[in-house]
Amino acid sequence: MHTPTRDPRRWIVLAILSGSLLLISMDTTILNVAFPSLVADLQPGAVQQLWIIDVYALALSGLLVTAGALGDRWGRKRLLMTGFAIFSAASLIAVFSTEAWHVIAARALLGIGGAAIMPSTLSILRTVFTDAKERAFALAVWAAVFGGGMAFGPVVGGLLVQDYGWHSAFLLNLPVAAVIVAAGLRYLPESRNPRSTGRWDWAGVAQSIVGMLALAGGIKELGKAGVGDPLPWALLAVALVALTVFVRRQLRVDNPLLQVRLFTKPAFSVAATAIFLPMMGMGAILFLVTQWFQYGQGYTPLEAGLRLLPAPLALICASMVAPTLMQRFPIRHVLGAGLVVLAAGMALPWALQQFTDLGYPAFAAALTVMGLGAGLATTVASVTLISASPADEVSSAAAIEETCYELGSAMGVAVLGSTAAALYRGNLPVLDLDGPAAGAVRDSVGEAAHTAQQLGGAVGQALLETASQAYTLAITPAFLLAGALAVAAAATTWALIPHDLRPTEDH
Repeated sequence: MHTPTRDPRRWIVLAILSGSLLLISMDTTILNVAFPSLVADLQPGAVQQLWIIDVYALALSGLLVTAGALGDRWGRKRLLMTGFAIFSAASLIAVFSTEAWHVIAARALLGIGGAAIMPSTLSILRTVFTDAKERAFALAVWAAVFGGGMAFGPVVGGLLVQDYGWHSAFLLNLPVAAVIVAAGLRYLPESRNPRSTGRWDWAGVAQSIVGMLALAGGIKELGKAGVGDPLPWALLAVALVALTVFVRRQLRVDNPLLQVRLFTKPAFSVAATAIFLPMMGMGAILFLVTQWFQYGQGYTPLEAGLRLLPAPLALICASMVAPTLMQRFPIRHVLGAGLVVLAAGMALPWALQQFTDLGYPAFAAALTVMGLGAGLATTVASVTLISASPADEVSSAAAIEETCYELGSAMGVAVLGSTAAALYRGNLPVLDLDGPAAGAVRDSVGEAAHTAQQLGGAVGQALLETASQAYTLAITPAFLLAGALAVAAAATTWALIPHDLRPTEDH
């Protein structure tokens, strides 16, 4: 049997790609801390603020499929380097921004650069690591860096913004990108898909971009406007039509942009589900907990970011242990157990609330258990998903995996965030406030904290305590729903993944 030659540069390649991914994943959350000072400086309008927040994820989600296919044809290393050139240019624009629309343009370019970078990292990893066990370890590092980077973003951002202002959140990208590009040009191998020939499918590109932008936009609008607003439903209808046409086209053409037939493999479909459903829960919980820290407990953004650290630290530890567990036990049991642990962590605040008042120790324990479960589950799911994909279809698999991460998190914030908001309003008692103030308090816990600050004194403090209690009672049922999603993913895993599947072994 022929054994593929191992690339002697593979560990250097892993370090370069991990640095790439760390930069991208941190950039998805670092703005959460820089945003208040950015708003105070540039004073964008309400619509501009929404675009500053959302345009990065929209551009990233909309272009992942196209970027993956382009890397197959043009060269994955070349696309990665181009992505960093775009990312660096966008960061410079943001650093020197003096108007809100400058930041919006910069964030859009950052999303385009991120879309070029993210599928390339997984595609190059799959090409370089030919040994199944080593590949499992490399993908474990990938998952740990991605999850840890998203959680470390607010901490790093808080440290920078506190001393150097909001521009520093973007300035950080430049030296890191320069080091990665210099190392990448020297050490990264070039690879392409030899089957990606013929004419470029412009119609498929248009259908993919329209469908994914409409889907991501509809999900985000659903979270902001609620189910009664027609706009998110119109966007979701456009997404359904465009993506249906796109899938039908990809099944017909000789060289598809996306190998949708990958979903016919049970292991691949279950692995994608085991990323998407938990990310719905984790995305919503991190969003809700951050708000609880800042508004309910009065922490600064940096203090809130530091209190999230149990989750990424536990996630990193679990990700590193996952390859060993996959070699010793059936993959379905390791993945299923990780999802059950994740569900237990999500349900823990609700369970504790039945017996005592919740404080930070309860949330710290929950975040730790969630991090352990998420690290184990997402690592095993990533290894399974990539291993279930032929080497020449890895770009499609990478685009699908990262879309599951992005849209899962956005969907969780929209659905579970809206659920928590509705429960918050239901938990509030009748308030002795005038019309506009009462409406603002009922709108969100953030508005309630702002109103309490304006009122000041004993009245303001009483209002803040009332709103905080209502919000605490609202988020724990949302956590429980998130846990139910993880349980559903676990049940799917045990039902559909073959007993003899061993993605850490060569076949």
